[in-house]
Amino acid sequence: MTEKPSGRLLALDVLRGITIAGMILVNNSGSGSTTYAPLKHEIWHGLTPTDLVFPFFMFIMGISTYISLRKFNFELTTPTLFKIIKRTIIIFLIGVGLSWFSISFSTYRSLQAEDIGFLERFFKAISNFEHIRILGVMQRLALTYCVASIVAITVKHKYIPHIIAVTLIGYFLLLLFGNGFERSEQNIISIVDQAVLGIDHMYKDSGLALDPEGLLSTIPAIAHVLIGFCCGAVLMTIKDNQQRITQLFIIGTILAFAGFLLSYGCPINKKIWSPTFVLATCGLASLLLALLIWIIDIKGYKRWSVFFESFGVNPLFIYVLAGVIAILAGQPFFTYENELISAKKIIYSVVLQPSFGDYFGSLLYAILFVSICWLVGNILYKKKIYIKI
Repeated sequence: MTEKPSGRLLALDVLRGITIAGMILVNNSGSGSTTYAPLKHEIWHGLTPTDLVFPFFMFIMGISTYISLRKFNFELTTPTLFKIIKRTIIIFLIGVGLSWFSISFSTYRSLQAEDIGFLERFFKAISNFEHIRILGVMQRLALTYCVASIVAITVKHKYIPHIIAVTLIGYFLLLLFGNGFERSEQNIISIVDQAVLGIDHMYKDSGLALDPEGLLSTIPAIAHVLIGFCCGAVLMTIKDNQQRITQLFIIGTILAFAGFLLSYGCPINKKIWSPTFVLATCGLASLLLALLIWIIDIKGYKRWSVFFESFGVNPLFIYVLAGVIAILAGQPFFTYENELISAKKIIYSVVLQPSFGDYFGSLLYAILFVSICWLVGNILYKKKIYIKI
């Protein structure tokens, strides 16, 4: 736990908080089948508001990486490298741990029919690694942070835009010649993941082994973080907020325009993290950050942003907390009408859905879930407790 550094750009914390709140909101609807369309991911090609939250957070992570490594003068030293690797391992293992936590509960339930004692059932549940998902959101954050940070301390920064361009062009060619734009298990992304990870350790997209956080699609995600890193350089080298806004607006407009224009030949697609997805979402994130700097740091309209700042100063901790709460809320710990049901089912199916309907009830459950996470985050924020992962 550390004290919050002084001189932070409040708009950056708020944007980070908006993305974390958004990630929690879209991941925790009352019912996935009755969720409003804007709160769902696009099935394949295309872009919904939900598809923006994760890439926005990765863009911000790139900015934060610049700010963090700037303290070490971007020099390749043993302490700096150790810090990067240590943080990478911790974040990656937390992601795997969330997957293990979920699998353990589901395995424990599945063993109910077997005539075995509690201890045997318990140890079988916690030792089930046969279907644990290896990659995921936290793991992608860890891998992209690691590579982007190492690039930042080993390569002259003037070459980073070239690295970004070569990475995105190379990935496009890989998709083009590897059936990468087809939603099938013959997709090069799925083929590589199945060969390296194994189908039992992958996310299943409507039954298809197409992991949206797979190995190959992590490559353009690294370029994504590096774009955020370059924008971090703009923010830190320019002290005047008006000039910051101008530069971010120009960068954002160019990237978003390029992304949407090139989408006619390279579809925008989150699940394969297509190059146009990188350009469009980084552009929109840059534009939104410019707008927030104008609203918050120039005009001084800050009161509305306190809610999101509570998320933004402890982002990864609150996201992990939300994951743990979601897993626990989905377990059948309670008896209702002689049936074991979960807290989630009680709140949504018994209380919200009958009173407010399928879709609005599902939205209210998600809002309630976000509010619970905010309460924890707000307590930490008020006590000036900042948990770094």
